[in-house]
Amino acid sequence: MHKDIKLFSELCHILLEEESKCPVAKPINTSELYDVLDLSLNEDPMLDEAYKTTLIDIIKSTPKTASKSFFNQLFGGRIGKSTLGDLMAVMFNNSMYTYKVAGPQVGIEKIVLKNICELAGYDTSASDGTFAPGGSMSNMMAMIMARDYKNTKIRSEGITHKMIAYTSDVSHYSISKNAALTGLGKDQVRHVKTNDKGEMLAEDLERLINEDINNGYEPFFINATAGTTVLGAFDDLEAISQVSKKYNLWLHVDGAYCGGVIFSDKYKHLVKGLEHSDSFSVNAHKMLGTPLSCSIIITQRKAQLHHSFSNEADYLYQTDTDDYNLGKISMQCGRRNDALKLWTLWKSVGTKGLKKIVDHQFALADTARTYIKDHSDYELFSNDESISVCFNYKGIPASTLCTALYENSELMVGFGNFRGKEFVRLVTINTVVDHNDILAFFKKLEAYVAEDEELSRYSEPVKIC
Repeated sequence: MHKDIKLFSELCHILLEEESKCPVAKPINTSELYDVLDLSLNEDPMLDEAYKTTLIDIIKSTPKTASKSFFNQLFGGRIGKSTLGDLMAVMFNNSMYTYKVAGPQVGIEKIVLKNICELAGYDTSASDGTFAPGGSMSNMMAMIMARDYKNTKIRSEGITHKMIAYTSDVSHYSISKNAALTGLGKDQVRHVKTNDKGEMLAEDLERLINEDINNGYEPFFINATAGTTVLGAFDDLEAISQVSKKYNLWLHVDGAYCGGVIFSDKYKHLVKGLEHSDSFSVNAHKMLGTPLSCSIIITQRKAQLHHSFSNEADYLYQTDTDDYNLGKISMQCGRRNDALKLWTLWKSVGTKGLKKIVDHQFALADTARTYIKDHSDYELFSNDESISVCFNYKGIPASTLCTALYENSELMVGFGNFRGKEFVRLVTINTVVDHNDILAFFKKLEAYVAEDEELSRYSEPVKIC
């Protein structure tokens, strides 16, 4: 064991060096992957030095999500106190379904959930939650609770008629996917129109609901979004909650991307009305910077959480009360301890520290937008209150530019589109990035384009929006 710990420490040191020297790993073509790296599984054991060499090769070739050149996904960076909690969870190797096998780790999860409920404006006496494997699964749990709340017999009798869910036309793909997985059917998901900012239109939502009622269908679920995947837009929860109350529909707020704004005094207004929702999900591995994965779902209908996910198992639940046997309110039985890494971070920096992490991301986005507005070769597409900074440079197709930067190990940044317009999507969520790194991003992009003959032919300045 001590030998393995020594090797682990050495490999961590090599990883940190690689992140500094080669922040964007040279990508390996999939057709060459098994030739370039020894990923084979052999009959005989591998010698220690060869084993170490193979691991180092893998480290060098793996994308560096904690480097200062990573802007590609809705996560990034590394915070020591949170990584410590994740490593402790691995060493403990508890499963979170019963108090008997998890002990005080159950208390840690419960206190994290209680504080998230408070920050969301929920009545903590009637609220509860759990940790899910990811934001998609959190959304599925919300949909299942909404389904069972609408018809308490579904768990035993199954779905016997068309039940309709509503989400915006730019919401996360998991809503349609979950409708398919839960037996509701993708065709029973209505995609509500959005405005020019990508925010759901409450009037179109109500129009669709009335249309479905008149057709004899049963509306049951509304999914609003706090931080859409591409533009990072926030739906108007006040307006949408009025519609949900009028028609007695379950309102879920998918805050997987930007639900962390509940920690910020300055930006919490973006989820004004959250307290009127029935459930809310947030991924701490995004805005709050914990390691993957750390997905939370809470609900103001505690009894519904138990009703939808509880099953008796005498061989498993042998001690303590249901409140401390967490397997009775989760999708899974065996479940790793994802709460500890958020707790160790939160305990270390306090709620004020998490607020600074969130506010810093918006400040970085302001820096990026200011740079774009001040340089005529750029065209800005995103809104001021978003940490998704969407732009184009010199009219170069975004997919072409992003792919070239990636393949030549310059920067990792993605692209997206809205209403047929494609653009680069710079996400300022990486916890190790500062304002100088944002400026360095643009300078590196510009220098690369200037040196690349194919890209530099796009030289016509564009008009700023």
